Amino acid sequence: MIRIENLETRLTGFNLHEINLSIEEGEFFILMGPTGAGKTVLLEALAGLIPIKNGKILIGGKDVTRLPPEKRGIGIVYQDYALFPHMTVTENIKYGLHFHTLAKEEEKKRFKNMIEELGLAHLENRLPLNLSGGELQRVALARALMVKPNVLLLDEPLSALDPAFREEIRRELKRIHRSSNTTLLMVTHDFAEALSLADRGAVIHQGRIEQIGNMEDIFQKPRTQFIADFVGMKNIFEAQFNGSRGVIGNELEVNLDRQLPSNHSHIAIRPDDIAITREELASNNGNSFKGIVTAMVDQGFYYEVHVQVGKVTFKSLISKKSFLDFKVLEGTEVFISFEPMAIHTL
Repeated sequence: MIRIENLETRLTGFNLHEINLSIEEGEFFILMGPTGAGKTVLLEALAGLIPIKNGKILIGGKDVTRLPPEKRGIGIVYQDYALFPHMTVTENIKYGLHFHTLAKEEEKKRFKNMIEELGLAHLENRLPLNLSGGELQRVALARALMVKPNVLLLDEPLSALDPAFREEIRRELKRIHRSSNTTLLMVTHDFAEALSLADRGAVIHQGRIEQIGNMEDIFQKPRTQFIADFVGMKNIFEAQFNGSRGVIGNELEVNLDRQLPSNHSHIAIRPDDIAITREELASNNGNSFKGIVTAMVDQGFYYEVHVQVGKVTFKSLISKKSFLDFKVLEGTEVFISFEPMAIHTL
């Protein structure tokens, strides 16, 4: 459905470089990356809102690179909704039809279906000023979907919502995706959203795509140190390898239980894959080390626990209940353990 070939932009101060990306028809695809990585720039390049220096954009096999935005069959929803404040809900939703020829009966039918599906029928005459965050987002979705785009671009559509509305709109996006043939490309910072909404995604950094693949591989098998850090590996160490063993910091030997490619130089472990106990766990081929708790970082629903083993500091996660039961404090002697399969190498 979407094919981007060697795309480069021509902007002041920031550009996309050699973007190559394919998204299948009807797919829900997630684009992730830190602030300033180029996520919104890529969406706007696809939508025809910023100039292209080189490359091609194909939608459904049709080259749309030089077409104006209204001719591309693309809808876009921004995180700040971008609704017209002086227009009612009805006027906002129908605005896109100014650029599309549609019979009155078809327009009426489509509008009726849209406001019923998105629960907006009782809000038709309200102005955006009088809507909640969740209602604003549903109006923005309705406006984008009203023209039946082949592709819907979503620029962090949930980031400005409180948790209750965020879950509501997430369910709505899932329903829209299941019930339509629309291909969705969504930008998000929220890993929970990425994992729950999409099967495939990509990570962009400094205007370049760093990894494309299914969501599990991106989170569990990052290809670079940047991606490992970005997806929350947290424990990333330079290491030397000898057969199925790795040595961290010239002192700590870990068992990987497998042979490694010769070009790997780092070990990465997710904090949730590191267990903390007061007693050493018996294991035939796992990794268990005694250390000292050096820090407890409150992360809301859980604590991030820093454990120093020799000169190496590991970061693990424990729930607040476990923290209370466990009575882990700074200076406590504990054991950390992790399985060989939890160790990723870069």
